[in-house]
Parts: sequence; structure tokens; C-alpha cells
Amino acid sequence: MITLHGSTPRFGLPSASSFVSKAEILLKMAGVPYRHVDANFSRAPKGKIPFIEEDGKLLGDSTFIRFHLEGRHGANFDAGLDASEKATAQAFEVMCDEHLYWATVHARWTVAENFERGPRHFFDSAPALLRPVIVAMVGRSVVRKLKGQGFGRHTKQEVEQLAIRDIDAIAAFIGDKPFLMGNQPCGADASVWSGVTGVLCKHFTTPIRDHAEKHANLVAYSARGMARWFPELVQSS
Repeated sequence: MITLHGSTPRFGLPSASSFVSKAEILLKMAGVPYRHVDANFSRAPKGKIPFIEEDGKLLGDSTFIRFHLEGRHGANFDAGLDASEKATAQAFEVMCDEHLYWATVHARWTVAENFERGPRHFFDSAPALLRPVIVAMVGRSVVRKLKGQGFGRHTKQEVEQLAIRDIDAIAAFIGDKPFLMGNQPCGADASVWSGVTGVLCKHFTTPIRDHAEKHANLVAYSARGMARWFPELVQSS
């Protein structure tokens, strides 16, 4: 059995990390038995989550987890798609993984109200005396990553403008389809659904969320995926 090392549900989401949600959805799509545990970062082969463990071997990064499921377990995440459709799906996957994701990080870590409601609680189990030091250290690290990626060099309003452009593109492309490419989810839906649902998370207050909520098809898409992949969260909400 595969062990998914990630982070268990927070804030009404399957995971605070969209990449953990992405990996878990891919495992569900592949129909491969797995268990999900909170990760010990010291074991992470790339210093990040998610990673999986199978037969004593560790593999990091959600996209390489996908490749593993395709290569070893015969998963076909894009069945029925032609080459052009696969290319389109990949473009939306990259948009969510490498662009919309960073806007979400920016909104949660650099906006004081959201940080207090969310990321600060990642450190609740740390020793009380050390907790402020750890929070400050990790916060600085996230800010450095944001600057290195580029989003941290923009104003809050500029980041929101970029994210809203992504949201509008996703909404326009999905249209009245149940999933990104049609009636059935494809591999890219793991990324797109996780990104959109992270934006729509009601635990955080952002103009990006306010804008996304105006797209009824995105709200329905998020609810549809939650019911399909994480029904236990629907029942507990």
C-alpha cells in the first residue's frame, strides 16, 4: 500500500496544501489503495510535501507522484483526450500549480488577518517559548520564496489582479462542463480543483475569493469535486 505523507484536513479543505490535495485526488483517480498521514518533513526527499512511500522508497512532488502512478500502476488520467486536449489540460494545470498557487500563498501569509486565522496555527504544537521564533523564521522563509518566485515583488492589489485573471480564464474554459475537459475529470482537474477550492475557502477573506464566488460554475465545480473525492468533508461541514 502507498503511504501519502501530507497534511490532513484544515480550514474545511482536504489539506491546507493544494499539492497534497492534488496528490490525494490522483491516488483516488488511479484507484490505488493508500493511507494518508501527517508528514515528518525530515523524511521528505525534496524537503516539501507531499511525498509518497511505496516498498520502502520515497518519492516527492505531486507531478512525479502522477508519473509514478502512470508508470507503475497503469493509471490513465487523460483517457479519451487527444494531443491538443492534453496540451490544453497541461496548460491549466501549470497555471494553477505555478501561478494561482502563489497568489493563494501570498493571500494567506502576507495578509495579517488571514495569517492569524490560518498559517499561524500550523505552529500550535511548537513549544510555547520557541513558537514566536519559529513563526517568525518560517514567515521570513515564505516571504523570501515569494520574492524569488516574483509575486512577493508585487503589491497586494497587483497579486489580486493576476489571480483574478487566472480565475476568469478557468471559469470561461470550464463553462457549463462538469469538469475541466468534459464530463469526466482528467489529471489536470487534480490541480485545477485544488487551486479553485483553495481560493474559494471561506476561512480566508480575500478579494480573489469574492471574485471567484461570482462565477457560479466555479462554485459548482468545487462542490462537485468535493462530493466526488472528499464526501466525508461534505458530511462534516
